[in-house]
Amino acid sequence: MGQKCDACGKTPVIGNRVRQRGKYKYLGGNGRQTTGVSKRVFKPNLQKIRVQVGGSVQTQRVCTQCIRSGKVTKAVAKKPFTLPSN
Repeated sequence: MGQKCDACGKTPVIGNRVRQRGKYKYLGGNGRQTTGVSKRVFKPNLQKIRVQVGGSVQTQRVCTQCIRSGKVTKAVAKKPFTLPSN
């Protein structure tokens, strides 16, 4: 599937875009009136990152909430020109 998080399975969600006019009552107006409702899509914020899965490294599309919460572990890149330690 196109827009899907590989860690948690988050997909796009359909919602409404609401257009309103008028001034809030607490600011001295008559209140807000809805003048139109149309559909919209809430898409997950997916990032392509290299993830450590078992003993191998894979490239996955993961949402930012999974990256920040620690559900996936990023692959550690080795420093260039380092000598192996015994």
